[in-house]
This record gives sequence, structure tokens and C-alpha cells, in this order.
Amino acid sequence: MDDLDRLSSYRQKRDFTVTPEPPSGGKASKRALKFVIQKHWARSLHYDFRLEFDGTLKSWAVPKGPSLDPHVKRMAVQVEDHPLSYGNFEGVIPAGQYGAGHVLVWDSGEWLPLVDAAQGFKDGKLKFELHGHKLQGRWALVRMRGHGEKQIAWLLIKEHDAFEKPAGEYDITKALPDSVTDSGNAPAQKAAASKTKALPAKSKTIKTQSSLKKSDLPPAAVKSPLPLRLAPQLATLVTDPPEHGDWQYEVKFDGYRLMTRLDQAAVQCFTRNGHDWTAKLPELAASLGAMGLAGTWLDGEIVVPNAQGIPDFQLLQQAFEARGRRCSAIPSPKSARAAIVYYVFDMPFYKGYDLRTVPLDERRALLEQLLAKHKFGNIKFSAAFDAPSNHLMQSACKLGLEGLIGKREDSLYQSRRSSDWIKLKCGKRKAFFICGYTDPKGARTGLGALLLGQHDASGELQYAGNVGSGLTEKLLAYLTHTLEKLATPASPFAGKPAIAGTPHWVKPTLMADVSFAELTKTGRIRHGVFRGLLTGEKAQAAASEAPHAAKLALPASLRLTHPERVIDAQSGLTKLDIVKHYAAVATLILPHLKGRPVSLVRAPSGTAGELFFQKHAKPGEIPAIKLLDPALDPGHPSLLEITNLAGLLSATQMNALEFHTWNGVTTSIDTPDRMIFDLDPGEKVSWPDMQDAALLMRTLLEAMGLVPFIKTSGGKGLHVVVPLKKLHDWDTVKGFSRAVVQHLAKTIPHRFVAKSGPKNRVGKIFVDYLRNGFGATTVSAWSARARPGLGVSVPIAWDELPALTSGAHWTVENIADRIAVGNSVWGGYAKSARSLKEAMKILGYESA
Repeated sequence: MDDLDRLSSYRQKRDFTVTPEPPSGGKASKRALKFVIQKHWARSLHYDFRLEFDGTLKSWAVPKGPSLDPHVKRMAVQVEDHPLSYGNFEGVIPAGQYGAGHVLVWDSGEWLPLVDAAQGFKDGKLKFELHGHKLQGRWALVRMRGHGEKQIAWLLIKEHDAFEKPAGEYDITKALPDSVTDSGNAPAQKAAASKTKALPAKSKTIKTQSSLKKSDLPPAAVKSPLPLRLAPQLATLVTDPPEHGDWQYEVKFDGYRLMTRLDQAAVQCFTRNGHDWTAKLPELAASLGAMGLAGTWLDGEIVVPNAQGIPDFQLLQQAFEARGRRCSAIPSPKSARAAIVYYVFDMPFYKGYDLRTVPLDERRALLEQLLAKHKFGNIKFSAAFDAPSNHLMQSACKLGLEGLIGKREDSLYQSRRSSDWIKLKCGKRKAFFICGYTDPKGARTGLGALLLGQHDASGELQYAGNVGSGLTEKLLAYLTHTLEKLATPASPFAGKPAIAGTPHWVKPTLMADVSFAELTKTGRIRHGVFRGLLTGEKAQAAASEAPHAAKLALPASLRLTHPERVIDAQSGLTKLDIVKHYAAVATLILPHLKGRPVSLVRAPSGTAGELFFQKHAKPGEIPAIKLLDPALDPGHPSLLEITNLAGLLSATQMNALEFHTWNGVTTSIDTPDRMIFDLDPGEKVSWPDMQDAALLMRTLLEAMGLVPFIKTSGGKGLHVVVPLKKLHDWDTVKGFSRAVVQHLAKTIPHRFVAKSGPKNRVGKIFVDYLRNGFGATTVSAWSARARPGLGVSVPIAWDELPALTSGAHWTVENIADRIAVGNSVWGGYAKSARSLKEAMKILGYESA
């Protein structure tokens, strides 16, 4: 077959008098085979993966793009062969044409078959190596067994090697979104530039230097346009340094994170959240502009050292006080800002080259060499220390530093929080709300101590102790002046805490950064030291990260009996704790409960006692719970529905621990609107096996055109939830779900089993499809589980799965840390509902 015959399908779909795509052409490589991945904004964003073979580009559409995680198997739908010349195509396919939309070359390079390529294509299992700008190492394409579908589905899988990375830590499509060519991002850059506001008048232009040679750079550097915006890489807080791997440690600066963009036009200084602070840092902008680094992004932290050379956050705050100062105790902003030092620790872009795929130690070596040439007192290199991490931590804490930042020496730069960067803090440190102050004693002026508060699980503000150490005379004057304007007659605390001295209450709008030795059992700090006021972005971050940000109080009408009763001996949590849990998650769980019949798992004697399941009730049996039309379940008392906070907490007062819902809504009870697969592990099934099983289930469902979502069960397993259009009856949905499970058990018998008995699933996973029958229920998202530890069922994003430790990763005790995320990870759920018609065809299932 000649090239034109192979390209007949490609040519038939396109009008080459309109589209700029090449009709044919391109020379075969004389040495290595080429590959290209094109990022394509058509009806939806996808990635076109193309391998040069036998005179054309074999092509697959990969909706989610490649993943460096071997456990994540990306769907790759085979499409028509493309001409070799298509590998260089970037541009816009006009509206009305096949594949209309913008195309850029996301990655390119060479590929090396690890098996006979022709046989691999024929057998549906092709293993190969990629040597590209972004993708490296071993990969595989595996064809899925189909039933006559128009387009053949394959899986694109990263093989285990030195280039793999967990999906929960790194998404290469998000970390490296741009073209690898000089021109590929030009349209997007131009469009973004047109929306960007004019630069501040005080920003400094950059002096140019001689052109840069590629030979002067690390091998992995890629020529690239300079992004208009760049989010910083963030570190993960840990308590102990890692025992394995090559790490380097730097000082954890007590300052403000600053990303600086250096281009021909100007210098721009951005905070962690992307706010332009260039006008606030004129001296620093001038120094940066004089370095001749057009085409560069720098990453670092600005600080103001004290007399001992230690970064002092209070001095830095004073440097940014408003020019129209209200308190004469604060020094001049102009003189304070001149003392600001920019400690630079990374360089994601350098003079027109993208360094994000360059290992950290190579990036930093280049950065250190560069900064050594420029002697600016306000720009310094953040040095790493060659010593054991435990020794470094001891020294850092003795010097009064905030802690250390550890970084993997071979890590790439990622614009997200990553475990490749870690932070180790000296002692305990936390943000507290300032709720009042006491009178000064002795020679002290202004105020005595600050009264601190933090929110509990129900959102109420509880007294957390006081702090008086660390307050200088200047700060005392400033705080007294500021807090007097926030005076309020009533205490903001819940209850009446015992406070020594005469308290003066203020509105809790300011946050104090406080270090302390420990928290007492009553929630009070010991040996606290005031470190500074949190303002601006740091205050916003602290407030959003506060574990009890939800301020949902218990209704006054709720009559709670025996609140002190211990419900779970393992955690020691009481009935009051359970009620507070449901009050805190009410806005999250109610959308999952409303409109559906609900069943309750009640535990009058706690998790260790007898449990009973309640699906029906008589009028007045459980106050504030809605009773549904008896016709929904003929022959039984009314089914239940929970529509509001009062009903939720009323059930909890009646010792309900778990809330289970149907797969159908009351307005269309005969046609379920979702299908659920409960992955239930047998004995000797490890948690990594559960994670792999969920990803295999996802791959199969997506191959059938369905959109699966996932949540933890709160117990041992995971729940995969598929939204459906209300088109099929219960028997059809249950029958199809059984066929899916049987297909899994037949295809991967060493991993899955279709029978539920415990003897059948030793070392295997039973995927429970019985949840999809009429009247069957599944525990709701955000419900606690009536078992020791009180796990909670929580919606998650698929890329979070690798980082979880079990199906009970979240419990009633630690769920507060997840409340801020809420249901956002299931964005697009309603729009993802599909009919089962096409999925049935692909699976070869015929409804009875």
C-alpha cells in the first residue's frame, strides 16, 4: 500500500483549499523514528499522539494527555494516519473544518521500538522508548478488546523506570503546558498580552546582553517563549526529613514569596497569588532590570534581616506599611523597603529557555554562577548546606530561624504543591485570631497580652490562650492603636472561658502568627511567642487553611440528649462530636441527600454495639425528616428524605451514624440517575492493589464513553460513581453493571471476582454491582461510618487517589482539613450524565 492509500481517510476529511494542514509530504527519518504530540483545542482539548512508522504518522487521540504515573492508564483512540509533514504543523484549523481549533506541538523527539514494531501494531501491544523534550523513558500502547466499534481504543501507559512520577504529585500536562517550538505559543501569548493591564510606571526595563548559546545550558533546556504568568512550586509540610534519596536543604525564610518576570519590556514582581508588587519594590526592580536577563523567571523570597542577620517578619511588615501612616511608632516605609533582600533559590526560565524539565541541582548551579557575576546587595543566592538534615535543623532552631526547606536534587520545577519540596519547621507555629487583650502590668505600656482564638469543628470560636512575649514597644503602641478601633462590648468566644485580668474585646478580624511549645488538652497554648501580624495574602492563606473555617453553629432548637456518651472507643469521640461533625459538613452532605430516599444506620450503643438499619418511619417518629409518598415503595411505611440541617441533626440526635441514599431521585424513582461500583477488598488485598483496581475500573468505563467519579468509602474500599441520564429502568442498569463486573472478572481474573462470598475473594476484589437495584443504597459522601475510627466517605479527584492511605483516609477527627475542598473535586458531575446505549454496544451487552 502506498502512502496516498494510507492517507486516503485523512485526505477525505479535509478541504485543503481551506485548512492550512498539509495534504501530504514529509521525508522519512534516515536514522531514528520521530514522534510528536500535538495539543489540540477542538470541540474539547485533547492530545494527538503520533509515531512515525512505515511512511506515515500512526495517530491516537488521548483525551487527558499522557501521565508519568504507571498506574494511570490513559485512553488513546486510534484515528487515521497522518502525513509525516503533519509533525511540524502548528496553527489554527478553520471553523467548519474537521478538527477545527488551535494546534501546537506540545512535545517532539525520537522513539525507539523495544519489540518488532510491525508485530506490536498487529498484536495490539507495542512497547517503546521516548526521547523527547518532555516525555522520556519506556512506554506502552495496549489495544483494548472491542466489539466492532468504529474507532479502536488503546491504552497509553508509562512503564516503570527512572522517569515515572505519581499522578498525585505531578501532572506534566499542567506543569508544562506550552509548545516546544519557538512559535507555538505566539497566538496564545498575543491574546493574553492584549488582556494584560499596562505595567506600573516605576517598573524598570532590562538592559540586553549578548545572545545565549544552547551549548551554555543544561541538555534538558528547551527554547521557549516567556510565559506571562507562572505559579510557584510549593513545599509540603513534614515532621521528619526523608531517609532516602538525594536532598539539599536551604533556610526557610520568614518573608514573602516573590516570582519575578524579566523581559525586554520590563521587570515585574509577583506575589505567590499573582498580585503585581512591582510598584512596591522599586529598588529591587531597578537591580533586577540591570542584570540583563530578558526572557527569565526567578523564584525566591523577600526578607528584611534584623541586626543579627536573621530574617524578621515584623521588620518586613513595617516595610510595607501604608505611606499614610496612622501611628508614628512605625518607621518610614521608604527606609524600611531599602533594607529588603531578595533571596533567589530557583530559575524556571533563563533567557528564552524553559528550565522546568532541568533537574534542580543543574538549575541551581546555573543560577549560582549567574548571581555571582552580579554584585547587588539586595539580590542574593539562597545557598544549600552540606550537612545532615537533623544537624541543620538543630542549628536553624537555635539561631531562631523558621526552619528548613528540603528539595530533591533531581526534581523538576512544578507549579503546584509537591512532595519533591518539603518544609521542616522549628517547634509549633500557628495563626490565631486576636479576640481581645488585657491591661498592661508594671512598666509595660499599651496592652498586656493578646487573647487568642481558633474555631472548633462546629465553627465556634474557642479561647486558645494568650501571648505577651515578642511584643516590642513599637508593636505595643501600634497594636494598641489598631485594636482600640476594633473594640466590641461582647466576648467573641463561645461560652465563658476563665481569663486572668480584665479583658478588652475586639472584633476577631486580625490574625497573629504565634510560635508555642504545645497545646494543652483544653486547647490552650503554652510558652507562646508573638511572631507578627498576618496581613494580606498570608492572612488569607491562614484563614483558608484553618481546619475549622466552617462557621455553622448548632441550632438552638436542637435538644441533644447524652452529649457526653462515647460513641467510638478507638477515637474517644462522643455523641456531641458526631453532631458537630454533621453540622460542619451539612452544606456538603445535603446536596447528596436532597431529593433521594435515605436510609439510616443507627447505633444507640456506639460502634461496638448493635446497629440497625432504618428505611421507613411513621409521622413524628424523627422530627424534621420528610416522609415521602408511600406510593414510592408500595406495601411499606413512608420512605425518608433529609432536606435541611434540622433533619440531618435530628437524625443524629436519634443516634444515626450513617446516611445511605438510593441511586434514584424521588421525582423520577423508576429511572436511576447514577450507577455505583463498590470496590470491596477480600483478605490479603493490599491498598495499592485497591488503587490499581479503581484505575482499571475507570479506564474500562471511560472506554465505553462513560464519565466515572470516585470517593472513599470511609471503610476499606472505594466507590466509583457514574452519573446517568434518567433513561433506563432499574433492571437495565443493574444488569449492565453486573455485565461490567463479569467482564472485569473474566478479563483480569487474578485481580477481580464477580461473586461476593468471602471464600471467593481471598486476595481479590469484589466489585459490588448489587448497589444498583431498586431500593438498594450506598453510603453518602460526607457520611461517617459506624465502625472503629469513624471513617468518612469523601469525594476525591482521580489524581488524588495515589496519595491516599486507605478508604478511611479521612475520619471524623481529621475531616476538618478537607472541608475547604468540599465537593469541588466533582466539578462537572451533572453535565457528565450519559445514556448507557453506546456503552452497551461497546461491551456487547443486550438488555433483556
